[in-house]
Amino acid sequence: MTASHSDDKMADAKMADTPPQKGAKQRIVFMGSPAFAIPTLDHLVKTHEVCAVYSQPAKKSGRGMKTTPVPVAAYADAAGLPVFTPEHLKSAEIEAQLASHDADLFVVVAYGLLLPATILAIPRFGCLNGHASLLPRWRGAAPIQRAIQAGDSETGISAMIMETGLDTGPVVGVRQTAISKHDNAASLHDRLADLTAACLGAVIDGAPNSLASPTPQADDGIIYAAKISSAEAMIDWQQPADVLDCHIRAFAPYPGAWCFAPKGRLRILEASPMVMPATQTIATHQNAMPQNALAGSFLGKTDDGAMIIACGQDALKITKVQPAGKTSMTASDFLNGTVLAIGAFLHPETSPETK
Repeated sequence: MTASHSDDKMADAKMADTPPQKGAKQRIVFMGSPAFAIPTLDHLVKTHEVCAVYSQPAKKSGRGMKTTPVPVAAYADAAGLPVFTPEHLKSAEIEAQLASHDADLFVVVAYGLLLPATILAIPRFGCLNGHASLLPRWRGAAPIQRAIQAGDSETGISAMIMETGLDTGPVVGVRQTAISKHDNAASLHDRLADLTAACLGAVIDGAPNSLASPTPQADDGIIYAAKISSAEAMIDWQQPADVLDCHIRAFAPYPGAWCFAPKGRLRILEASPMVMPATQTIATHQNAMPQNALAGSFLGKTDDGAMIIACGQDALKITKVQPAGKTSMTASDFLNGTVLAIGAFLHPETSPETK
C-alpha cells in the first residue's frame, strides 16, 4: 500500500531541490484560489513584487447562497493587491491583460483554471507551479487525499515549470514530508501548504538560475489523482480495517467518509484499526463470536466510549462522527443519543433512503 521511489529518482529530486543562489527580486503574477495557496502568496508579497493576483470568481455558498470571494481573492483584496477573477483565460483580451503586467514569472498554486500555451509563453522566465505530490506520482486534482487513501508513507511538494500537459512539466524543486498514521486530509493539507511556500520561495529567490536546469519527470510511476466525490467516500465495511482507516483519513473532514446509521447518513471523522475483540459475543442469526461477525455490525463500546465496528478483517475503533444535520461529536456522545443494538448494521440497506 505504500509508495516507492527508486534511489536514482530520489537523488534527482534532491538535486532539483539544491538551494539556489539568491537572485534579484522578481515581478510576479500570482494565480491561485483556495486557502492552500495563501501561505505562498503571503511569502511572495513579503519577498518579491506581486503585481497582480488572479483567482477564480466569487462563489455562492452557505444556507443563504451568499456570493463570497474565494480565499485567495479575499486575501489579496485585503492586502491591497490588484485582483482579477476571470471565468476563463481563453481570450485575446485576457492574454493582453496578462502581458501588460510585464511579469518575470507567473506563479500558480491550485488555481483551478488551465493556462493555454499562449499564456504560458508570456512571462520572461516562464510559469512556475507548486503541486502537492512527489511527481510524477499523483498528478491531477486531489493528490493529498489520494496519497492518504493509497496508504503512501510520504508525499511532498514539486515545483515545476508548467507545460500544456496536466502536471507534466520538469521539476526545479522538491520538499518531502512523511505521512503519519494520524494524518488526515486537513492536517496534511496545512503542512503541504506551508511546504509549498518554502519550496516555491526558494526557487523564486534563485531565479532565473534556479530555473536553468530542470529535471524531466520520469516516464514510470505516473499515477493520476482523480477529483474526489461524496459518492466514493461511502464506506465499504467488507474492506480490511487498515484500508478503511486510510479511507476515513483521506476524506476527513470533507466530504467525510460515510455510512448509514438508524437516523440517516453518518460521517466517520476519526477512527483507528483494532484487533477484533475476543471477549464479547454478539447476537446475530448465527450466534457467532466477534471474529466471525458480519462486516458493518456494531460490536459495542470500548472502555472510553468509542464505537467498535466489524470490518472485512479486524475492526475499527471510531472516536468522532458527524450525524446528518448536526455538528461533529464524539462517538460516545452519539451513542448516548442513538439506540444502536449490538449486532446492528451500519449499511445503506438500513436507511429508508435506499428502500
